[in-house]
Amino acid sequence: MAILARYGRKRLCYDEGKRMSKKVRIAIPLLLLAGVVAVLVVFLRSNDIAILSPAGTIADKQRNLLVFATLLGMTVVVPVFAMTILFARKYREGNKKAAYKPDWSSNHALEFIWWGIPIVIIVILSVVTWKSSHELDPYRPLTSEKPPVTIQVVALQWKWLFIYPEQNIATVNFVQFPEDTPVNFEITADAPMNSFWIPKLGGQVYAMNGMVTKLHLLAHDPGEYEGSSANISGEGFAGMKFMAKSSTRADFDDWVQSVQQSENRLTLQEYEELAKPSKNNPITVYSSKVSDLHDTIVMKYMNHASGSSDAQKYNEDSAQETHHH
Repeated sequence: MAILARYGRKRLCYDEGKRMSKKVRIAIPLLLLAGVVAVLVVFLRSNDIAILSPAGTIADKQRNLLVFATLLGMTVVVPVFAMTILFARKYREGNKKAAYKPDWSSNHALEFIWWGIPIVIIVILSVVTWKSSHELDPYRPLTSEKPPVTIQVVALQWKWLFIYPEQNIATVNFVQFPEDTPVNFEITADAPMNSFWIPKLGGQVYAMNGMVTKLHLLAHDPGEYEGSSANISGEGFAGMKFMAKSSTRADFDDWVQSVQQSENRLTLQEYEELAKPSKNNPITVYSSKVSDLHDTIVMKYMNHASGSSDAQKYNEDSAQETHHH
């Protein structure tokens, strides 16, 4: 009797230990998952991720589209990973209690699930893509009661030139515009292809030689936003950044007047020096610029007759100015 009692106690302890071990094996992955989620939440709350902290109309819509598409995709990703873990555990070799069901291929309910859900998701994404492609078209002007500000952008090696045709000023690696006002960017390049991007305001549109791309943005409030090159363009790519500043209309007008009083003038000779490759250029402002400089830069790379004549005119004007100096 004593031997049976000891055996029974050992068996009871063994079964209890087995149940505890099973609970621990289940609890550890859940705790790890909870820890990863907690770290991710803390990281997102403590770090200012530009595309998730929009400051403009376009960036708002792009952020919402990104979040929606991610959550919609998670409706497939999360169940797939959960079932992978569940099936790997339930149908492992050591589990003798798992039922053998080889005829799932004829299960209509399962067929409906793994064909129906992806089809529904694809249809939803198709509708959203169609709508957002037109709504967020970078060439589409923004509707506003305030008149837009036009800024011409030239991607150089490795710096950004901003030309204000209406104000007759220009800046390097700095652009300012009024808040709550549409800004019409006209973008080209006088260097290898690049990409213009202000993450907090939206965008990322390519800058290419011999053509003009467009981007329409609007900032809700005054603020400073980092802009950068979103396309690797060589040795000085990492330093090809600029500051975009949104201000009140009065501050913008005051800034324009202060730039117009600068002694720097963007002549053809000055532009040719500026266009040479250089790294980490400081912010520079010019009180005046060459007439139609942006169009002239674009036409330098055109092969047709008009482009050739414009390029020739550019070279002649540059040579004449150099001779004059």
